[in-house]
Amino acid sequence: MKNSKPKWSKNDLKIYILLLCANADTVETEDELYIIRSKIDPETYEKMYNEFSNDTEDLSFEKIKSSVAKHEFSNRELLHLKSEIREILLSDKKLGRGEQYLERILNNILY
Repeated sequence: MKNSKPKWSKNDLKIYILLLCANADTVETEDELYIIRSKIDPETYEKMYNEFSNDTEDLSFEKIKSSVAKHEFSNRELLHLKSEIREILLSDKKLGRGEQYLERILNNILY
């Protein structure tokens, strides 16, 4: 199995989570990816996108859980991350079942 204990910064973790959100309905739109790219430098985006692209959904959740456990997030940071997650999930103006399910899973992991 691939390494499920990544050594990510908080920002790397955020980008990885947002990429998972963009893929929640199995279609990453250019709008979703643009929003994510606007939050980080191109090199980090490429690194995280390549890693995300090679991971299964189960491995993605394992990596997120492991990384969240390593970092302490303030309430403010969590609220901001939740807002960014919502921004990606609603970028197409609708919240499908897969996106709703992912949002619940991420809420359980983050809180």
